Amino acid sequence: MSAWERRHAAGEVPSAWQYGLDGLRAFAPVDVLDLPAPGRVARMRSRVGLGPRPVDGRAFTWDENAAFRMQVRRPRRSFASGVIWLTDMVERGHVPQRLIEVLQSADDLWVLSRGQVEPLRAVIGAGGPRITAVPFGVDADFFPPRPYPERPRIVSIGNDRDRDPQTLFRALEIVRAQRPDVEAVVQTSATGAPDGVRVVERMSHRDLRDLYATATVVATATRPNLHVSGMTVTLEALATARPVVNTDTPGMSQYVEEGVTGHLAPVGDAEALADRLLSLLSNPAEAARMGLAGRAAVESSFTTAIMCAHLAEILVPTADRTAIGS
Repeated sequence: MSAWERRHAAGEVPSAWQYGLDGLRAFAPVDVLDLPAPGRVARMRSRVGLGPRPVDGRAFTWDENAAFRMQVRRPRRSFASGVIWLTDMVERGHVPQRLIEVLQSADDLWVLSRGQVEPLRAVIGAGGPRITAVPFGVDADFFPPRPYPERPRIVSIGNDRDRDPQTLFRALEIVRAQRPDVEAVVQTSATGAPDGVRVVERMSHRDLRDLYATATVVATATRPNLHVSGMTVTLEALATARPVVNTDTPGMSQYVEEGVTGHLAPVGDAEALADRLLSLLSNPAEAARMGLAGRAAVESSFTTAIMCAHLAEILVPTADRTAIGS
């Protein structure tokens, strides 16, 4: 049992495997490989064709970095991989040619954002592997619906490279100028939070779950990106039955239905973000209804089990699938 599995058994983290990939065992036997990062010599040998020989057997990796490690250390003739970061890297002028070559040799690639499909196809080129958009999912049991609170509070979670704390902080400053009764809690390492905004740097999954329960709305501001930065927090908040207000980056509308489960604001527009937050804060009954709609959306479309079912369609031939529950 891995450290993650032990923590899951203790109720500390969602899903037995990270990203809920243990759900693939409902469709086929799955073995887990340890793939440490290859050293410089291993990378050079692989590049000139002197690395380990590829072996038979279907393999998959969650993201392109794991795919690269696998094809250098334990290469497979047949593999599929998720792609998360590459499209944004290329968009920003960095073209990792060796990584692209590895992905071009895959049988299938998948992305978690519809907004990535065409940009990735352009990077991989004609005649490359099939590219499929797969909906991300969260552990809806670990993040159950919670009663809607009476005390107004905005919660924002996330610290990755594509978060936009400056726009978020400006929006919260606008909100609190009009509604000083509203609390705001932001999990980030960024500095510059306005007065009245409480900043926390790190939280356990259990503490995060409890924090969602105290929110009347969960806000996520991001910079331009194609891989839907913030989708995990978004779905965890919706699973908890909380409405969301997010930046409208490509693919985010796949996870947030405007006016139904939350609101979307233009990139970098603090005033629009604040306006949408204030609209929910001024109508808690409507916000609570949106939260319930969000929970229903997660249950119907965005659980880890549903994600794994979509992945199984890519990874496992129909004839080889194990019936669910058998």
